[in-house]
Amino acid sequence: QVQLVESGGGFVQAGESLILSCAASGRIFSGNTMAWYRQAPGKERELVATMTSGSRTNYADSVKGRFTISRDNAKNMVFLQMNSLKPDDTAVYYCAYQKLGAPTYWGQGTQVTVSS
Repeated sequence: QVQLVESGGGFVQAGESLILSCAASGRIFSGNTMAWYRQAPGKERELVATMTSGSRTNYADSVKGRFTISRDNAKNMVFLQMNSLKPDDTAVYYCAYQKLGAPTYWGQGTQVTVSS
């Protein structure tokens, strides 16, 4: 089992920045891919960013150039730096621990609200 706890969400104005953190514990393998997803009201959960153990990253087109995923394997932490936030970024953001390319464990989510 892997436990994930997100933090760092909040209410910001458009154009501002936030950094989300995810602390992982349990049976963690540093070779696994970590990811951030988000779910806006009335919409399906969507992939925001992934990062492999080898630091290869992938981003949704909607956040490229604005969001940056990073990880600290020594501390079992994953981060999402979000810059130039837009109202469309409003969602609950989830950290995910992926196995074989699919999210296997989820955090409880953290709310990000961006006002115009």
